[in-house]
Amino acid sequence: MPTVAVVKRKYRTGSLLGRYFRHIFEHKNLKRALAANFAVIAITGSLLPQSPAVLADTAENEPVIQTELTLKTEKSVQYPVETVRVTQRFGFFHPGIDLDGLTGDPVKSIKIGRVAGISYSKFAYGNSIVVDHGAGLTSLYAHLSKIEVEEGQNISMDTEIGEMGATGRAFGDHLHLEVYEKGKAINPLTILR
Repeated sequence: MPTVAVVKRKYRTGSLLGRYFRHIFEHKNLKRALAANFAVIAITGSLLPQSPAVLADTAENEPVIQTELTLKTEKSVQYPVETVRVTQRFGFFHPGIDLDGLTGDPVKSIKIGRVAGISYSKFAYGNSIVVDHGAGLTSLYAHLSKIEVEEGQNISMDTEIGEMGATGRAFGDHLHLEVYEKGKAINPLTILR
């Protein structure tokens, strides 16, 4: 056993009791003995066979569950129109993008969500839909010729929410798309690929 003087000299930091145990557990002979014992226990435990009664008991009592696993991959974001042709980009005075098309072209939501608002107007956005996607993300679809959803309706990415048009302040058939994150307009092309 080391003396207190030896422990104080060799280990200069920590409490006296902590220095004493550090001296004991850092001894190379103790490390070897602990490692050898651990190795023997690990090898012996893996080589010993289990009794047949234990194996049979676990096999009978385990429930067998058979299920058919069907994996379905879905897009998380999509363009709202089939043919993508951006005619006006996001800017300071234009908080969205314009997508070219013809009156009657189907318009879908960029993500799943719930219809938060519908507006019919002869000015500004014309006939428009606001979709709440959750987590502070909303999207606005403007200048629609026809609206095919109702306020409060849950929609998927396959739901046709309306048809492209030129209602409101529009110069030609197109879809005006705006995306808001926590109330702030962001460039839709940062979400759409």
